[in-house]
Amino acid sequence: MKKNSSIYVAGHKGLVGSAIVRKLKLQGYKDIITRTHKELDLVDKKKTEKLFVKEKPEYVFLAAAKVGGIYANNAYPAEFIYQNLMIQTNVIDLSCKYGVKKLLFLASSCVYPKICKQPIKEEYLLTGPIESTNEAFAAAKLAGIKMCQAYNRQYGTNSISVIAANIYGINDHFDENAHVLSSLIKKFHEAKIKDRKAVTIWGSGRPRRDFLYVDDLADACLFLMKNYNSSEIINAGTSVETSIKELAGLIRQITGFKGKTIYDTTRPDGNPRRFLDSSRIKALGWRPNIGLKKGLSLTYDWYKELK
Repeated sequence: MKKNSSIYVAGHKGLVGSAIVRKLKLQGYKDIITRTHKELDLVDKKKTEKLFVKEKPEYVFLAAAKVGGIYANNAYPAEFIYQNLMIQTNVIDLSCKYGVKKLLFLASSCVYPKICKQPIKEEYLLTGPIESTNEAFAAAKLAGIKMCQAYNRQYGTNSISVIAANIYGINDHFDENAHVLSSLIKKFHEAKIKDRKAVTIWGSGRPRRDFLYVDDLADACLFLMKNYNSSEIINAGTSVETSIKELAGLIRQITGFKGKTIYDTTRPDGNPRRFLDSSRIKALGWRPNIGLKKGLSLTYDWYKELK
């Protein structure tokens, strides 16, 4: 990408999309194309096509998606599969039709099998059943990966698919769509403010995750847009595992909550372990810069500004 290239960031108000825009601006890119959901519903192909006709983007970061945690994925599977399939299908197809030079598709680590050898290598994709609690979302993301690969093979497009670790940071969701980390920040913060005696957390606290600060993911996306041109998926993570119990302890410390932490084992744990092997992207020369403690502090400081 050149500094004057036209770059469309789909989903620029979201967690990942907003970080990509911040990183693009920081690196001096001038022609950044964005639309809010109110301005353009990417589920509508006719309206989406008008954007491609008018703006003629050369590069596309496809970060737009309907996302959420265990509760939201369980409660609204139809919305998760339909909206994500439509968004991906429209943007990938139109990028091909209107000659986009390169597209980056943001997938998710939930596409990997529930029971999977750890750390998870890219070649483990489709080697077993996926976690049932987010099956609809994962199925849509799998379809997006396969669509990119199919268009590359048939039409000679240049679309890459990135599988990120558990993302958190500025512009995260803190409502019913929240993932575990932002959900815990909200719980511990409110418990402190309201002087509650305990915080209850879903599950056993044993599941382990790889938490990647969103600005590091944005940095990885720009790096890959410049340096990676394979149809094969590529992981982006920290190579550091943290249990939910360890995460809760860090958040408890950062928020200053003094009460008890209770684990409700009648609630689902989700995937027991999801730890990405990020050796491929690291071999290309990329490394994350923000550790979990620093990232949590940055996220909590931003969250408090919302209150």
